[in-house]
Amino acid sequence: MLPALFLFAAQFLQGQSEDLSAKSAQARQLMASGRFEQAIPIYRQMVKAEPGNPGLLLNLGLAQHMAGHDREAIPTLESVLKAQPDSRPALISLGSARLALNQPNEAIAPLRKAVNAQPADHETRGLLASALLDAKRLDEAGVEYRELTDAVSEDPRSWYGLGMTYQATAASAFEQLQKAGATSPYVAALVADTRVQRRQFRSGFFFYNEAAKQLPNLHGIHAALADVYRKTGHSDWAAEEDAKERALPPADCKTHPAECQFAGGHDLQILTQPRRGAWSPEALYWRAKAANELAMQALFRLGQMPPSAELHQLRAEIARGQGQHLESAREWREALVLMPGDRRLRRELAASLFMAQDYRAALAEAESMLKGDSKSSEMNFIAGDSLLRLEEPERAVAYLKGALSSDPGLLAADASLGLALSRLGNHAEAVAHLEKALELDDDGSLYYQLGRAYQAMGQREKATGAMAKYQEILKKAEEQKEEVAREAQIGPPR
Repeated sequence: MLPALFLFAAQFLQGQSEDLSAKSAQARQLMASGRFEQAIPIYRQMVKAEPGNPGLLLNLGLAQHMAGHDREAIPTLESVLKAQPDSRPALISLGSARLALNQPNEAIAPLRKAVNAQPADHETRGLLASALLDAKRLDEAGVEYRELTDAVSEDPRSWYGLGMTYQATAASAFEQLQKAGATSPYVAALVADTRVQRRQFRSGFFFYNEAAKQLPNLHGIHAALADVYRKTGHSDWAAEEDAKERALPPADCKTHPAECQFAGGHDLQILTQPRRGAWSPEALYWRAKAANELAMQALFRLGQMPPSAELHQLRAEIARGQGQHLESAREWREALVLMPGDRRLRRELAASLFMAQDYRAALAEAESMLKGDSKSSEMNFIAGDSLLRLEEPERAVAYLKGALSSDPGLLAADASLGLALSRLGNHAEAVAHLEKALELDDDGSLYYQLGRAYQAMGQREKATGAMAKYQEILKKAEEQKEEVAREAQIGPPR
C-alpha cells in the first residue's frame, strides 16, 4: 500500500501546484490591469493553501493596499516583515498604507529603513518626507525635501512638499511665540503680515501699529505700513513711513543676529542653525519670517512649472486660506483628475465642500471615503455634521458616534452629537456631550442648546445659568465687533 499512497500524494501535490500556478497567473493579470479588488480573494486562497509563504503574503498585502483596504493590508504586510525584515516592497507598502490612513508617525520607521537601504530611490524618499511633514517633524522633513529638490529639480511634488514644510515651520514658530506671550509685539507683527496677505488691510494696519508702538526700531514694520498705505490709496502717508524705515539705525548683529541674517537673505541659515536652549520671542519672530520667505520661494518655483496636481493643491490651499471654499473644492477636483483616487486629496475635497456649506456633496464624498476606511474620525464627523445641517439628526448620530469612537478627543463631534441628540429629544445624553464641548463655544450656540436641554429635563437653575452665559457671549462678541470697527480705521502715520 505504501507505493500507492505515495503515488496518490504525489499526484495530489502536482495538481495543487498546477492549480496554484494558474491562480498566480490569474492574480498577476488582475493586478497588472488594476483590478486589485478581484485579486484579493485569489491571493487569500493561495495564502490559505501555502500559509507562511512570504511571497504570497506580500502579494496579498499589495493587493489590499492598492484596493484601498489599508487597515487589512497592514497586518498582512507586518507578517511579511516578520519573516523578511528587509523586504523593501513590504516596507514601502506598509509605510504607504499608514500614510493613507493618516498615521504618519507609524509610517516613518518602515519608510526610513527602505530609504536607507536604497538612498537613490526618490519616490520612497518623497513618501518619507511626506510622513515627516505630516508628523510635524519639520526639520527632518526639510532635510529630505531639500535633498529631493537638489536631486530632481523639476519634480513638482518635491517643491510643493518643501513649501508646505516651510509654511508649517512658520506656523509652529508663531504658535510658540503666542504661547510665550499672546500680547507680544512680535505676535502683532506676524498677525499683521497674515492679514495683509489676505487683503484685510484695516486689520493689518491696526496690528502693525500695535507692534510699532513697542518696537519702533524693528526693521520692516514701517516699510510694511507704507505698503498698506499704498494699497489703500494713501501714497503721501506711505512716503512718510518709507522715510521712517530709511532713518532706522542698522541692526546690531551681535545683539540681533537673526535680524541681520534675514536682512542678508540668509533665511535657511536661520532655520538650520543649532538650537541652544529655548528660543527667545525675537528669535521665533525671525524664524517665522525666514520660513515664510523660503515657503514663498519654493512655491513660486512650483508656479513656474507646467500644470500639476501639486499646483492645483497649492491653489486649493490659497483659496481655502482666503475663505473661497468652492474655488478650493474646484482645485482639489482638478488635482484628483491628475491623481485619481488619491485619498489625501479626497479628504481635502470633502473638507472644502463641507466648509463651502455644500453639505450634500460633502456627505457623498465622506460616505464614499468611509467605504474604504469606516473608522476615519474626520470623514465620520463630516458625514454626521453634514446630515445634522441637512436636518437629518437621526442619521447623523451613528456617524458622530463613530467619529468619537475613533477619536474621543474630537470636541467638534461632541458638539454636533449633543445638538443632534437634543433635536431627537434625548436630552440626558445630549447634555454630557454639550458640556464636554463648551470650550469651543465662541458664539453662544452650545450654551443656548445646553440651556434648552436643562430646561427640558426640569433643571431650571442650570438652565438659567446656561442662558445667562449665552447672553454674556453674545454681548461680548458685539462689543468686540464695535471695538475692532473703531480701531481698524486707516489714519495718518503716528
